[in-house]
Amino acid sequence: MRAPSLTVAAAQPACRALDVAGNAEAHAGVVRAAQARVVVFPELSLTGYELDAAPVACDHDVLIPIIDACAATGSLALVGAPVEEQGRRFIAMLAVDGAGARPAYRKTWLGGNEPTQFHPGDGPTVLEVDGWRLGLGICSDTGVAQHVAGIAALNVDAYLAGLVHRPQELPEQEARAVVIARACRAFVVFASFAGPTGDVFTQTAGASAIYSAEGLAIARTGPDQGGVVRATLT
Repeated sequence: MRAPSLTVAAAQPACRALDVAGNAEAHAGVVRAAQARVVVFPELSLTGYELDAAPVACDHDVLIPIIDACAATGSLALVGAPVEEQGRRFIAMLAVDGAGARPAYRKTWLGGNEPTQFHPGDGPTVLEVDGWRLGLGICSDTGVAQHVAGIAALNVDAYLAGLVHRPQELPEQEARAVVIARACRAFVVFASFAGPTGDVFTQTAGASAIYSAEGLAIARTGPDQGGVVRATLT
């Protein structure tokens, strides 16, 4: 049975390249401050957009600060990290709660140089939280009609994605949110990276936002690191 409401947050914390321990501490602080049932973070938020970063193991002690923060707040954190499974590397969204961490989604539609380092995931995925059906995506997935149609077919209540976009790509980021909201008739939560990351993003767009099923922005933050937006979906 679906809970009558779901409080969600989208965060764009400062990220230090390859400093998984430091970034995990920052994520934990965001989770504690957000006081949301679900907190969404950008693509590769634990490592930065560093395609050669070492995979993050879900049972590694480095994730304990986030696990503890989720246990204290009753939150589920969706964090971005590279993972390795059976010798294959993926760009993943980890679901972290008070019990531990696990891969919830693996990016399917890889872009740029990503195919040289990573394998594609298995396609549209739903994560259920308090009876709410949450579709998941990562960055370039959000611009692929096949992905959007696949998510819509899963009858989701909301769509959550972690992104990395350049500032000049902000209009496209927002247009994708509107398309997804209307196609899925669902809320959309975009957590978008803020600040420089990797070799190809000297600046990023930020502007994390939450959209209604009609594609209207309910809450939005600016381009700076540290922004968090929060809304209660009903």
